[in-house]
Amino acid sequence: MGQAIGQVLSFAVGVALSPIPIIAVVLMLGTPRARSNGPAFLAGWIAGLSVVGTIVLLVSSGASASKHGQPADWVNWLKLVLGLLLLLVAVRQWRGRPRGDAEAALPSWMKSIDRFTAVRAGTFGVVMSAFNPKNLLLVVGAAAAIAQTGVSAGKQAVALAVFVLIGSIGTGVPVVLYFVMGDRSKRLLDDLKAWMGQHNAAIMTVLCLVIGAKLIGDAISGFAA
Repeated sequence: MGQAIGQVLSFAVGVALSPIPIIAVVLMLGTPRARSNGPAFLAGWIAGLSVVGTIVLLVSSGASASKHGQPADWVNWLKLVLGLLLLLVAVRQWRGRPRGDAEAALPSWMKSIDRFTAVRAGTFGVVMSAFNPKNLLLVVGAAAAIAQTGVSAGKQAVALAVFVLIGSIGTGVPVVLYFVMGDRSKRLLDDLKAWMGQHNAAIMTVLCLVIGAKLIGDAISGFAA
């Protein structure tokens, strides 16, 4: 199980450090419905990661991801493809970064966050965790990495739970701060939102570059084994 957990740590950190979802939950915590929308978004986020991760894990396990203690060839090919796609995401993020003193552009839907209901906040949590292209690549990579270890189903479930838990830290911490600190958290969360917004492209570029390179390296090592 330790091997399975070790395989997913980098993927989980990549999911956790997602600037746009963190900014979204911080904005929700600044609205009159903060006490319902913040937790709803977090619940949706956790649900999205869990459902997609479970589906990929079941499919990967059923397709014999582990072969005599080593990743099956199709897993190595999957890692190679995912790594290349993440490198493309990194290039796209870097090319779209704000230049000079220009402010980073945020998604237009964020302007309507103050009108969100708890249901809509939860739905956005699911969409942003499970269907965001970068996160989807990372969830698929993490689930395949767990399956390739060949450990029992129970141990795979624990490894996936660890992935979801770590992957939810980024969106979960603002919610916890809001409920623990109350109004005192506003300045801290505003500073976090501003910093994440301005450096979104750089953060995403580095994360995708590092994890993409790791996946490609793992694939090459797997083919050579």
